[in-house]
Amino acid sequence: MSLSLEVILQLAILLPLVSTFVIVATGKSPNLRESVTITTCVLLIFLVVNLYQGLSAGKSISVFWWELLPGLTISFDIEPLGMLFALIASFLWLVTTCYAIGYMRSHQEKNQTRFYVCFAVAIGAVMGLAFSANLFTLFIFYEVLTLSTYPLVTHAGTEKAKKGGRTYLGILLTTSIVFFLLAIVSTWFVAGTLDFKIGGIFADDVDKVIAGTLLALFIFGIGKAAIMPFHRWLPAAMVAPTPVSSLLHAVAVVKAGVFTVLKVCVFIFGLDLLAVLPTTQFLLYLAGASVLLASLIAMRQDNLKARLAYSTVSQLGYVTIGALLATSSGVIGSSMHIAMHAFGKITLFFCAGAILVTLHKSKISDMRGIGRQMPLTMIAFFIASLSIIGVPPTGGTWSKWYLMMGTIETEQFVLMVILMLSSLLNIAYLLPIPFHAFFPNLISFKTSNTSLDTTEISENKASSFDIKEAPLPSLIAIVVTTLGCLTLFIYPQPLFELASAVLTGRE
Repeated sequence: MSLSLEVILQLAILLPLVSTFVIVATGKSPNLRESVTITTCVLLIFLVVNLYQGLSAGKSISVFWWELLPGLTISFDIEPLGMLFALIASFLWLVTTCYAIGYMRSHQEKNQTRFYVCFAVAIGAVMGLAFSANLFTLFIFYEVLTLSTYPLVTHAGTEKAKKGGRTYLGILLTTSIVFFLLAIVSTWFVAGTLDFKIGGIFADDVDKVIAGTLLALFIFGIGKAAIMPFHRWLPAAMVAPTPVSSLLHAVAVVKAGVFTVLKVCVFIFGLDLLAVLPTTQFLLYLAGASVLLASLIAMRQDNLKARLAYSTVSQLGYVTIGALLATSSGVIGSSMHIAMHAFGKITLFFCAGAILVTLHKSKISDMRGIGRQMPLTMIAFFIASLSIIGVPPTGGTWSKWYLMMGTIETEQFVLMVILMLSSLLNIAYLLPIPFHAFFPNLISFKTSNTSLDTTEISENKASSFDIKEAPLPSLIAIVVTTLGCLTLFIYPQPLFELASAVLTGRE
C-alpha cells in the first residue's frame, strides 16, 4: 500500500521529531544511537525525494493541520523554493551526521545524545519551515529552530560557550519579536491574509510607504539572514562544535534566514511591488555594505572558524541582494546560491573541524605546511574555496553569474561592483590558506595578529610526510560535499529548473 503525497509531507516534518524519542532511548549505546540517527536521515531523504518527484509531475501537495482563528492556520504546501531547501537540508543532515560520528568520538565530546536529539529537532523545524503555506506557520517553525539550536551552540558548557549562546539567542529572539512578529501582524491587518501567493498578497492600491516600512521590518526581523547590524549572533555561535557550525550555521539556520527573505519578497510582496517600494534601494545598499564589510572583517581573522563565519555573513548578503533586485535573474541567482553556498561552506567547516581534531590547530597562522600532512583535507578546502569565490569548475559559478545578470538588468552598477570586489576579497582571505598549506616557504605568511617564525616552519617540514587525515567518517563527509561542489558545476540543471520555477510555483 503506497502512501499519499500528503501523508509523506507530514511524515517528512514529523519523522525527525519522533526519532528524538528513539535516540534518547538508545543513548547508552552509541553505535545503536547513531544507527538510529543515520536511518532517520536516510528515511527523510527518501520522503523528500518522493515529494520532489510529485512536484515534478505537476501534483499539488497541501496539508491543513489547525485553524487558530479565521484565516490563521497551521498548514503546509509544496512549492519549488521550499522543495530546494528541503532537499539540501535533508541530504546534508545525513552527510553531517556521518561527519559528526568521527568528530564527536575523536574529540571525546560530552552530551552526545543531547547533541543528536537537538540536531533532529532542528531538522524537523527546517522541514516545517520549508513547507510552510503561510507566514504564521513559518514563524512557528522559525522560532522552534532558534530554540532547538541554542543547546547546540552552548554544547561545550564553558563560560565562553554560554556567552556565545546568550548572544545567539538574544539577537535572534529580539529581532523576531521586535521586528518579524510586528511585520507579520501588520501584514495580516493590511493584506487580510498571510498565505503565500505568487505575485504577492497586497492589493494594487496598497500605500507604498506602509508596504516599504513592512519590507524593512521583515528584512531586519529575519535575523537569521545576518544582515548588518544584526549579524553578531553568527560569529558568536562559532563556539559550537564543528558539526553544528557546519550544518546549522552553514546550512540550516542561516539558510532558513535567506530562504525566509526570498519567500517574503516573492510570495508576500511580489516582484512588481518590490521594485517600486521606497525602502528597497536602501535595503539593497545595506545588503551590499554587509557583503563588503563582512569580507573585510573576515580578512583580519586568524581563527579559521571566525574567518569562515564572517565569510558566511558576506555570502548571505548575496542572497538578500538577489531577492531585493526584484528580477527573475536575481531570484534564480539567490535560489541557486542557497545550494551553492551550502555545499561550499559546509565543506570549509568540515575541513576546519578536521584540522582541529587531527592537528589541534585552529589559527590560520599555525597551518602553514599542513597540506603535506592532510592533503585530502586541504585539496577539499581549495575546491570549496573556489566555489565560494564563484569560479569554474565549481557550482558557485552559476549562482554568481545570475546575480551579476540581475544587477545588470536593473542597472544596479554599484552593486555589480560590490559583488565583483567581494569575489576578489574572497580570493584574498580564502586561497592563501590552502596555498600556504602546500607551499609553506614561497611567501612570508602574516595575519593581522601574528606571523609564523622559522621554528614553526621547521616543525611543519619535519612532519610534512607524516600523513594523518581526519577520522574516516569525517573524511568521507568531506569528500562527498567536495564532489557536490564540482557536480553542481557540471550538472546544475535540476537545481536551475527548481530555481526557475520559484516564480511560477510549479515545475
